[in-house]
Amino acid sequence: MKRTNYTLVTEFILLGLADTQELQIFLFLLFFVIYTLTIWGNFGMILLIRADSRLHTPMYFFLANLSFVDICCTSNITPKMLVDLLSEKKTISFAGCFLQLYFFITFATTECILFGLMAYDRYVAICNPLLYPLVMTRTVCLKMAAGALAAGLLNSMVNTSYVSSLPFCSSNVIQHFFCDSPPLFKLSCSDTRLNESIFSTFAGVNIVGTLLVTFTSYCYILFCIFHMHSGEGRHKAFSTCVSHLTAIILFYSSAIYTYLRPSSSYSLGQDKVASVFYTVVIPMLNPMIYSLRNQEVKKALWNANNSCNLWRGKYLYLYKLK
Repeated sequence: MKRTNYTLVTEFILLGLADTQELQIFLFLLFFVIYTLTIWGNFGMILLIRADSRLHTPMYFFLANLSFVDICCTSNITPKMLVDLLSEKKTISFAGCFLQLYFFITFATTECILFGLMAYDRYVAICNPLLYPLVMTRTVCLKMAAGALAAGLLNSMVNTSYVSSLPFCSSNVIQHFFCDSPPLFKLSCSDTRLNESIFSTFAGVNIVGTLLVTFTSYCYILFCIFHMHSGEGRHKAFSTCVSHLTAIILFYSSAIYTYLRPSSSYSLGQDKVASVFYTVVIPMLNPMIYSLRNQEVKKALWNANNSCNLWRGKYLYLYKLK
């Protein structure tokens, strides 16, 4: 039997997004601004939902969970990417690489399931409004959110374990800006067709399954909306659903392009752009989409701003008295 000697890889080199120093500085400034907006936007959304009692509903509970997952997902990747843009040596340890992959798959899977749960929540609220308080109780919502995270952790454990078990012998240079499965498959010196098939199966079940739940829910929702007699009710339902559908289209289009197309069509440049979109840009856009298209969030923001102005006025008044 022929024996193959594999060199033990202890670290990987991430090529990143740019070759020239000027472009790296520009991308650093751009992504630093995006990351700052992402953290403040999603953290602000969580605080707003927690502070305003009128937003203590299942829909905003899932939205707060989505904001939390977006913060975790982008914080798992963006800080390292920003450091690498200003560093000459863009290395990551073997353990650090697969730890990054583990958390990325965890939060990406959880986000997919949350989108499906949010679609189901809208289906119950619009198509069965009388049963909504009985079906979407606080206990049920907590169990759903916990189940989404548990599914993400389990999916990530399975996928990361068999990707990390691959032999890496010919090169340790990852053609990407973070540790993701497709470039790691390309880097392995073994036959990865079975591994890629297993990974595609898991990704397909997650993406297609949650997308099917979302699509089915919205088919019923649209049917109910078109049969509504109240124009105001129809407008409110459309306003809520458009926000959710916009976020879903942005997320799933980039995810499907990256993980559910044949490996033979793998393109380094195009995959990097798609990856930047769903790991960096979309987490920033989600709170903007839900706040700009949602009247209840706008009212909560207006009330929060008025409260801040009131407290500021009281503080200035007391300061002048002193």
